[in-house]
Amino acid sequence: MATKPGILSDWPWQSIGNFKYALLVPGAIYSTYSFITTAENERNLFMFLVFPFLLFRFAHYQLWISVSRYRTAKGNNRIVDKSLDFEQVDRERSWDDQIVLNGILFYAAGVVLRDQFNMPFFKADGTIITLLLHWGPAEFLYYWLHRALHHHYLYARYHSHHHSSIVTEPNTSFVHPFAEVISYYVLLLIPILTSIYIGKASIIGVFTYVTVVDFLNNMGHCNFEFIPEWAFTIFPPLKYIVYTPSFHSLHHTQFRTNYSLFCPFYDYVYGTVDKSTDSLYETTIKREAESPDVVHLTHLTTPDSIYHLPLGFPSLSSKPQASKWYLLFMWPVTLWSVLLTWIYGHAFISERNAFKKLKLQAWVVPKYNMQYFSKWQRETISKLIGEAIQDADKKGAKVLSLGLLNQHEEFSRNIELYIKRHPQLKIKVVDGSSLAAAIVLNCIPKETTQVLLRGRISKDACLLVQALCQKGIQVVTLQEDDYKKLLKYDNKLESNLVPSARYDVKVWLVGDGLTDKEQSKAPKGTLFIPFSIFPPNQIRKDCYYHTTPAMEAPKSVENMHSCEDWLPRRVMSASRVAGIIHASEGWEVNECGGTTFSIDKVWEASLEHGFRPLSIST
Repeated sequence: MATKPGILSDWPWQSIGNFKYALLVPGAIYSTYSFITTAENERNLFMFLVFPFLLFRFAHYQLWISVSRYRTAKGNNRIVDKSLDFEQVDRERSWDDQIVLNGILFYAAGVVLRDQFNMPFFKADGTIITLLLHWGPAEFLYYWLHRALHHHYLYARYHSHHHSSIVTEPNTSFVHPFAEVISYYVLLLIPILTSIYIGKASIIGVFTYVTVVDFLNNMGHCNFEFIPEWAFTIFPPLKYIVYTPSFHSLHHTQFRTNYSLFCPFYDYVYGTVDKSTDSLYETTIKREAESPDVVHLTHLTTPDSIYHLPLGFPSLSSKPQASKWYLLFMWPVTLWSVLLTWIYGHAFISERNAFKKLKLQAWVVPKYNMQYFSKWQRETISKLIGEAIQDADKKGAKVLSLGLLNQHEEFSRNIELYIKRHPQLKIKVVDGSSLAAAIVLNCIPKETTQVLLRGRISKDACLLVQALCQKGIQVVTLQEDDYKKLLKYDNKLESNLVPSARYDVKVWLVGDGLTDKEQSKAPKGTLFIPFSIFPPNQIRKDCYYHTTPAMEAPKSVENMHSCEDWLPRRVMSASRVAGIIHASEGWEVNECGGTTFSIDKVWEASLEHGFRPLSIST
C-alpha cells in the first residue's frame, strides 16, 4: 500500500480475491450469446473478441514475466542487482486487476455505445492515427500527471505504492492504487475514443494499441536491457521516441527523473532526463552473463510443476508447491511442456541468489519424476547431469549440489564414476547426505532412547543409523532385509540395531516407500521425521510431521522470492544448503556415490553461517 493511502486506493473487488475473474463472466456470456443469436450483418465482433483478447493479454504478461526472470537470473544485460523478496511478490499479486478492469470497461462500452463499438475489423489509417494520438496528447498529458503524482501529497497517498518496488518486474508495471489506474485509463482512452469519434476505429486498431501499451509497459519494467545499439545508430531520433528498459529503471532508482511513459521526448524538452541515462544503457547492453560460485541442480517433479518454478506463475512459485484444480484448464500448455522435455536436452537456469560473496544459481534438468523412474530415461538423464556438471565447471562454479532425484543412489553413483573419468574437473559435487543426516539427528527429541526406521534404505539412512547407534540410541527395523542391509553397511551396529515387528515406538524415521497402512499403525502422538527425498503423505491428524531435511536460510541469503518445491518460504533443502556450506568453507571434496562427509563438521558450519533447523509442523 501507499505510505498514507488516499481515497479510492483499494480496488472494488479486493475483498473477493480470485473471484474477481467472475466479474467478466456476464460480459463473456452476453457477448457470445448475442453473437450467436444475432443476424450476421448485425453481429458485434468486437464484443465477441473481448474475452479472447483478455486471455491474450494474460498470456502476454506471463511471457514477459518468465523471460524477465530468466534473463535477470542469467545476469547478462541485467540493470539492477538488488533483491526481489516475498513482500514484493505479494504486493504485486494484483497486477492483473487492470486486465479485469479493461474487460469490464470494454463490455460496458459495447453495451452502452453499441453502435460506436460495432466497428470494422481493420482500418490501416485508423490504427496509425490511434498510435499517433498516443505519442502526441496522451504522452504529453501523462508526463505532467506523472510529475504531479510525485508531489509529496499525491506521492504519499498513491504513487508510493508503485515505487515500493526498486527492482522492477513486468508485473510491477500496472501495480497501482485503483484511483491512479483510473486516471491512466482516462488518458489511454483518448486515442481510442478519438478514433471512434472520427470514424476511423477498428477492432485490430484498438487491440493493437492496447498490445503496444502492454509491450512497452512490460519492457520498461523487465530489468534487462535488450534494445541493440545499432538501432540508435541507424535512426538516432529513436532515443526521443521510445524509451529503453534502463531509461525507466532509473526512474525507479532515482525517483525524480525520467517521468515519461514511453516517449522520452518530453523529459528532454523539460530537462528531467537523468544524467546517467546514456552511461547506464551502455554499461548494461554490454554486460555479460554472470558466473556462479554454486549451482544447485534440480528437476521438474509433477507435470504442473512448471507453473511453480520461479520462471512460472509468481503467485504459485512464492508458495509451497501444491496441486491447484484450476491448473487443469492449462492442460494444453502442460501437455506441450511434457512433450518438450522429451526433445529439449539441456539444463536451464531458473533462479539466482546470493550469499555473502557467493553467487548462487538454481538449474533445472528438463525431466519429470516419471522420467527419472523410467529405466528408458536413466541414461539420458545421467548424460544431462554430466553435461550440467561440465557447463558449471566451465563457468567457474566451485560446487554443484544435487537436488531431488539427482541425488538418488543410481544417479549419484554414475556421477561419482563420471568425476573419476574426468579428473580435469575442478568443480566439486555434493549430494548433501551428511547434512541431511545431521538435520534428522537434531530433529530427534533429546530424551529419545529408541526410534523406528521405515522406508527404503538409502545412503542417508545408513549414515543416520550409524550416527544414532554411536550415540547409544536403539534403532528398530520392521523388515529383515533392512536389518541385513544396515549390518552389511556397518557390522558394528548390531548392538543397537533391533529387528522387531512392534509399531509402538513414538519417533519414526521414514524414507521413501512408507505406506499409509504402516502410518495407521503408529501410536497417537507419533513424530514422523523424514529422511526421504519426498515428504510422506500426512494422513494422521493425531501425529506430528517434520518436513524433509531442510534449514531456514539466514537474511544474508538474498533474492529469495520463490519456494523450493514443497518447502516453506526462505527454507532450503539439505542438499542446497550443503552446496553453499562446502563453497563457503572451501572444502575441496566431493560428496556423492559412496563418498560421505563429517556429519558434525557440516552441521556446525551450517549453524555458524546462520542456517537454522525448522520447528515441527503439527
